[in-house]
Amino acid sequence: MKFLGLSLIAGLVSALGFAPLHLWPLTILAFAALVWLVEAAPSLRSALARGWWFGVGQFVLGLNWIATAFTYQAAMPAWLGWVAVVLLALYLAIYPAAAAGLAWRWHKGNRIVLILLLAAAWIVTEWMRGTLFTGFAWNPVGVAWVGVAGVPGLAAYLGTYALGGLVVLAGGAVSLLAGRRWLPGAVIAAPILASALLFLPPGVGGPGDARPQLRIVQPNIGQQNKWDPRYEEENFRRLAALSGRPGVTPRLLLWPEAATPDYLSIEPAARRRLAALLGPDDLLLLGGVELVFGRDGYSEAAFNSVYTIRPDGRLGDRYDKAHLVPYGEYLPMRPILSAIGLTRLAPGDLDFLGGPGPRTLDLGRFGRAGVQVCYEIIFSGQVVDRADRPDFIFNPSNDAWFGAWGPPQHLAQARLRAIEEGLPVVRATPTGISAVIRADGVVEQSLALGEAGAIDTPLPHALAPPPFARLGNILAFAFALLLVAAAIAVGRKTR
Repeated sequence: MKFLGLSLIAGLVSALGFAPLHLWPLTILAFAALVWLVEAAPSLRSALARGWWFGVGQFVLGLNWIATAFTYQAAMPAWLGWVAVVLLALYLAIYPAAAAGLAWRWHKGNRIVLILLLAAAWIVTEWMRGTLFTGFAWNPVGVAWVGVAGVPGLAAYLGTYALGGLVVLAGGAVSLLAGRRWLPGAVIAAPILASALLFLPPGVGGPGDARPQLRIVQPNIGQQNKWDPRYEEENFRRLAALSGRPGVTPRLLLWPEAATPDYLSIEPAARRRLAALLGPDDLLLLGGVELVFGRDGYSEAAFNSVYTIRPDGRLGDRYDKAHLVPYGEYLPMRPILSAIGLTRLAPGDLDFLGGPGPRTLDLGRFGRAGVQVCYEIIFSGQVVDRADRPDFIFNPSNDAWFGAWGPPQHLAQARLRAIEEGLPVVRATPTGISAVIRADGVVEQSLALGEAGAIDTPLPHALAPPPFARLGNILAFAFALLLVAAAIAVGRKTR
């Protein structure tokens, strides 16, 4: 039991490297402890248990913001939020347990082999976590590197899941150095340290280049008021005031997810009211709900959509969110769960339908926009239509119910998508953190959590497609195979 308790503590410590704390050295130390714990396991069952408890600790602390979402659902008691966090952590911990078990099973008593195999298995199992059963890719371990000079740049070549493998390797190097195994520890640590110099942000574009002008609006509308009809007019006034007056320079106005409660496809008056905020050459992108009607004329489902509003009030291209949040945007097994009183966390009786996937919207003079609504931005390798590469990614979101930890974690993951795809990411949220992220992952401008305001900025430049943008997560798998090959070679040499 002592070792299981230590595993839980190590997992809790590992989550301190995520936003908003960014204590990434503690994450590395936690993985050094995990290496020691798995190596000392007397059986496969024990190794699995230690990996599982490590995962429970990491997910309970790292996903604590999920509990906040339940405080906005009147049909459920607030304490149920923490039950949901723990239950989710118990499931997600299966993946670290699998990584620990695979590494223990094949390490043959050699710590270096264990480290290499644990890193390889971590890459694969994190990918599985982000893929199986619709996937839940929040807080991949590699996101702890965000903010560390140079290292996140490796995501452009290997992807986020490979960065997670590097965290494991760094922890393994610390465990070797702590055991005075200087040479193997240095051999593992040296490439990671070198990347901090080799992959420093290169800078994008020149100051004299003509670029489309953006205005990103953050109205600071809390979740408690967002869907209340009594605040509908006040919410619109906030958005309209922060949008500013049209000027000589054409502007692309960007509003958050679900910015309007109106059904724009069937309410021309609502479209005209929005168009009145635009100059003759402006364009507005905003989130809303698209209803789906049955043969009887009644609405039976909906899409979480992003609309394009033109100055004449006409709708342009629309994007429908594809990667939906279970329990947030639809209720799985609705007949059963609704019968026992469970409902969606978001208001409304209609379930959302998933759209067809990444799509590029042609915005004319403002370029080509890939759109990822809220949660969709966390899925590495799934955010861009590779056959129709955009100039930037627009990520409207509603982080108002994500507590204090969710919004900065969301921003950190969006930064990794920018690096992987070599594209700027523009975020608009109702309460923060709205931001302009350069294609090298650097946050150029942002609005703090709980702040009302607007960002006026030229659109940052895109980079030439890096290797990950062309090949995707096959590169992370290739890196995992390289680690396995290295483990086999080390095992044979030391046998």
